[in-house]
Amino acid sequence: MATPTDENFNDYKRAERKALEILAEMKATSPKQVDIELALLVAIFELHKGAVPADKIAAIVQGHLKQLVPYYAGKASPTIN
Repeated sequence: MATPTDENFNDYKRAERKALEILAEMKATSPKQVDIELALLVAIFELHKGAVPADKIAAIVQGHLKQLVPYYAGKASPTIN
C-alpha cells in the first residue's frame, strides 16, 4: 500500500505527464515560445483565482522557480515526445 507521501508524488507525476502532453499540443498550435509561456502562467493564475491574491500567486510561482532552477541548471533541456 502506498504511503500518503508516495501517493502525493504519484499524483504529481500524473499531473506533470499531463502538463507535458498539453505543452506538446501547445507547441503544435503556436511556434512562439512567449505565447506558450504566457498561456501557462495565465493557467497558474486561473488555478488560484478567487482564492489567492495575484501577488501571492506570483510569490508561489517564484518559490517554485527557486526550487526548479537548481534542478535544471547544468542539465540539457528535456525533450518532449
